[in-house]
Amino acid sequence: MSDLSRDDRLPADAPVHRDLQEAVSNIRSSTDPASVTTDDVDAARATVVCIANQKGGVGKTTTTVSLAAAIAALGARVLLVDLDPQGNATTGFGLRADEDDPSTYGVLVDSLPIVEAAVPSGIDGLDVVRSSLDLAGAEVELVPAFSRELRLQKAVEAVRSSYDVIFVDCPPSLGLLTINALVAADQIIVPIQCEYYALEGLGQLMRTVQLVGDSLNRKLELGGVVLTMYDGRTNLAQQVVDEVRAYFGKRAYATVIPRTVRLSEAPSFGQPITVFDPQSRGSRAYQRLAREVAERLALPVDIPAENPLDRLLSGGDPLPEYEPTDPTAPVVPPDAGLPVDEEEHT
Repeated sequence: MSDLSRDDRLPADAPVHRDLQEAVSNIRSSTDPASVTTDDVDAARATVVCIANQKGGVGKTTTTVSLAAAIAALGARVLLVDLDPQGNATTGFGLRADEDDPSTYGVLVDSLPIVEAAVPSGIDGLDVVRSSLDLAGAEVELVPAFSRELRLQKAVEAVRSSYDVIFVDCPPSLGLLTINALVAADQIIVPIQCEYYALEGLGQLMRTVQLVGDSLNRKLELGGVVLTMYDGRTNLAQQVVDEVRAYFGKRAYATVIPRTVRLSEAPSFGQPITVFDPQSRGSRAYQRLAREVAERLALPVDIPAENPLDRLLSGGDPLPEYEPTDPTAPVVPPDAGLPVDEEEHT
């Protein structure tokens, strides 16, 4: 068995440092939290948030499903659009789209109104536009289409007044489907796995966001970065947290999503973690993240007071003047001293 406490820190000359710093610097001025005010928020129109990362396996769909369910539980009206041909966000609610069922494929290719494609998720206040395997061919079919990058934007505009927030789960690529999501969105949330490879492609994603923002969607902003799959037993996980917070500052959400067995089990039961096991560490983390997102988006919900245990389990807030930790210092996991959940022994 490998030693999880080994010295596995990022190399000081890792090429990702320069690449990421340059990409983030290009969008920092337009996405400064100070530039976003409640006056910019139209209460009668839903905020469209796409959750994207071209790297697979970073917890993107888990974040979309769990965040949508947690925000709906706060009282918001939520729509989730599954734009991934794999359809994991759809099955995450125990749903499926058969061949003739309305889906995101019909919305993009056949101009089907979203109101006709949305179905109840089983959670109060949360509707889902399901994905299907047909969506895999949509990028090819849309190549000759007029205004192909604007298909989702036009569809979403018709239902903005019916919801408080619309989440779009993107495929793990930077193809036409993801471009549609970026053009339709007001903000992008980027889940980042607490591992080195998760940082490598981040510069490319940020440059794509900048390009779309300059050419197709000038209102697009970086809404935030979510650190996922955090394993407090490794030095590498903590250093990735430090790197991300150093580059993104206040745009990095304070909540850190831990790596837990229960988060992996929930999709097989067709339920988000907040329904499958509401008291688990993963559920508590996403409930706390939902409160952060609701505050940033100024959603019309009552946000409950934070439980101190939730704050501790979720990694705590970064300091106002955040300084990366000394890489030579021992790492203390955010859950140190707390009893290990029963789920970790599963």
